[in-house]
Amino acid sequence: MSDGVAGTFAVPFGDGTIRFTLPAGLRGAVATGHPPAPLADASASADAAVATPLGAPRLRELARGKRRVCIAVTDATRACPDHVLVPPMLAELQAAGVPDDAITILVAVGTHRASTDKEKQDKLGAETAERYRVVDHDAADDAGLVRVTEGPGGIPFRLNRIVAEADLLLSTGLVEPHQYAGYSGGGKTIAIGCADEATIAYTHGPAMLDRPGTRLARLDGNPFQEAVRRVARAARLAFVGNAVLDENGRAVAISYGASEAVQDHLASVAGPFFTARIPAQVDIAVAGVGAPKDANLYQASRAASYLQFAPTPVVRRGGVVIVPAACPEGAGEGAGERRFFAAMSEAGDPAAIIERVRRDGIRPGEQRAYIMALVLADVSVVVAGIEDPEVARSVGFLPAGNIEESLVTAAAIVGTPASVLVVPHALQTLPIVENALPGEAV
Repeated sequence: MSDGVAGTFAVPFGDGTIRFTLPAGLRGAVATGHPPAPLADASASADAAVATPLGAPRLRELARGKRRVCIAVTDATRACPDHVLVPPMLAELQAAGVPDDAITILVAVGTHRASTDKEKQDKLGAETAERYRVVDHDAADDAGLVRVTEGPGGIPFRLNRIVAEADLLLSTGLVEPHQYAGYSGGGKTIAIGCADEATIAYTHGPAMLDRPGTRLARLDGNPFQEAVRRVARAARLAFVGNAVLDENGRAVAISYGASEAVQDHLASVAGPFFTARIPAQVDIAVAGVGAPKDANLYQASRAASYLQFAPTPVVRRGGVVIVPAACPEGAGEGAGERRFFAAMSEAGDPAAIIERVRRDGIRPGEQRAYIMALVLADVSVVVAGIEDPEVARSVGFLPAGNIEESLVTAAAIVGTPASVLVVPHALQTLPIVENALPGEAV
């Protein structure tokens, strides 16, 4: 943790950066991780890594004789460099004699909206998007879903038919702290991104999220992660390509191989430099997001919940989290995003949302309403620079025209003097409160 340079702070906003100073009565510091230097040539590193996989034979060996290959890739809400990770996989498949028409690239959108043609090209590269069959998962298409295993109480866990019927299943992913899975990557692209609504609802329901092991930066003993791995095994996920990015979106590590081996390895690499120690809880936090997560409020709100679901909440009870995000898509356009907005705007105050979800359960997307209701029960959330202020008001957040206005609002709520922690990349930096008081942990 460090003080702002000459009192000036900076956080991402869309594809750019906004700079600001603190008004009188506020004292600030910055929390950042300390990733290693980025890979000099990410594509060359990916080519080398795919030839030396972890815990699995080389992909060209796995691919010999296969005629139905599926590569599940992340959607536009993830900054995963699929344009770097996928080509080495395709080269291995080509070396094994797999024809182009035997390969389907499936965009694992979960319950988010379908991806556009431009997003497919941006994620995969124009050449790959044009050469291969690229389709979106649809969690509501009953005919396109197949049971792969049983969940609690006999609930079927169903995945996309292309996934279930592939004779070789591959995926990409990004390994970074994840509020439910501990770390993303591994089998999550398959188990969540290609699942039906019931599977997503179970893994994101209050019975799962209320369990103490379902926490950021925790793989061992994490029931969410255990469910993800169970589904991925049942789907016969054979090989993954995962990356770790620094705060500027540059790859610092890339690995290929068996799903769990790759995730475990990259989590052990990433964990130390995603952590930033702070001496105590603060009154106000500025939680940076940036593109692509700040496209809508569903995704951008993760910044607030990541800070408050750290091992000890970063902001003390009664404090304020400021999220700078324009949210040009409003609350979000997918089915899950629309459900989040409805649950937050129709159910009443945070206590009412929490009570309803624990009583009635959730549909996919409503878990974000539940999590944010838990956050709002303790702190206020201000969205700085949101294009449609009414969207923020409707879900119980406070809109502000810019970050300076949001800081004035926050100071009025907590009083002065007050402490401010600026976390430029709140989805990648896990602040650890060193002097936590008994009972502060969520």
